[in-house]
Amino acid sequence: MAQTFTDMPLELLREYRPALTAPDDLDAFWDETLAEARDAARPAVLTPVDGPLRALSVQDLTFTGFGGDAIRGWVVRPHGDEVLPAVVEFIGYGGGRGLAGEKHQWASAGYVHVIMDTRGQGSTWSVGETPDPHGSAAAFPGVMTRGILDPREYYYRRLYTDAARLVDVVRTLPGVDPTRVAVTGGSQGGGLAIAAAALSGDAVAAVMPDVPFLCDFPNAIVRTPSAPFTEITRFLAVHRDAAEDALRTLSYVDGAILARRIHAPALFSVGLMDDVVLPSGVFAAFHALSSTDAALEEYTYNGHEGGGYRHWLRQVAWLDARFGLA
Repeated sequence: MAQTFTDMPLELLREYRPALTAPDDLDAFWDETLAEARDAARPAVLTPVDGPLRALSVQDLTFTGFGGDAIRGWVVRPHGDEVLPAVVEFIGYGGGRGLAGEKHQWASAGYVHVIMDTRGQGSTWSVGETPDPHGSAAAFPGVMTRGILDPREYYYRRLYTDAARLVDVVRTLPGVDPTRVAVTGGSQGGGLAIAAAALSGDAVAAVMPDVPFLCDFPNAIVRTPSAPFTEITRFLAVHRDAAEDALRTLSYVDGAILARRIHAPALFSVGLMDDVVLPSGVFAAFHALSSTDAALEEYTYNGHEGGGYRHWLRQVAWLDARFGLA
């Protein structure tokens, strides 16, 4: 954890609204991408999983994401056939869906908890099982620069599509109330939650990104001292003439641009000593929201771990109130 503030003073962060330019064809780009994925979709498959988590039901989920690719996940919920609200969780950079039943807090709180595996990741700090079968041109190690010179080839086009497709699928799962689906995640997972809410319209009823990554790229790639943003700076240090193309591609996936499309209630978190995701990026995305019901929890003395379990308790109370569970 960083020992001092890693970004601008708090009073400036609370006013920070960078002038980020969206591509002229942003809406058409994502409409076409999602239409192609939905045309290639096949029925989701749920398989019961045995294990020691006896108080909850655990199911292995396979659904189709970008390009009809098979994406794995877990569905964890209370036993029974009661129709419940759902929380869809996306995973931080380098991680995967984990082991069966490893994540169960939201189900314990009375929600259907759906965890998405992350294509091509899942071997850094938590296990994943979903490959990314698409190659790319030369890239720096990691996924941040895979296909970065062309928005149609960029890795995050595929991953954002997976996230939006999962929202489609969750709303059709047995025992899920399709009018009460929330998205959440930390770091990369928070960026994916923003993307899923932005690309899914009113299908997402609430969004809860924690210390969200993938926002305000022009500022982040020149100011952030830690990986993974530095993958992009390292790439551009070698590909010296590629900055314009790279920044154009990043504008299609920038959470501080996509957040303008979000009207759902939103609860964000930020660590003011975060040197992995600078607070300015979180504030930029938060200030871009079109939501009338939005809050940002500030953790003054925390880094990229954010508010931890304390913030999860805040999330539960906040979501219970909006979904009528309070």
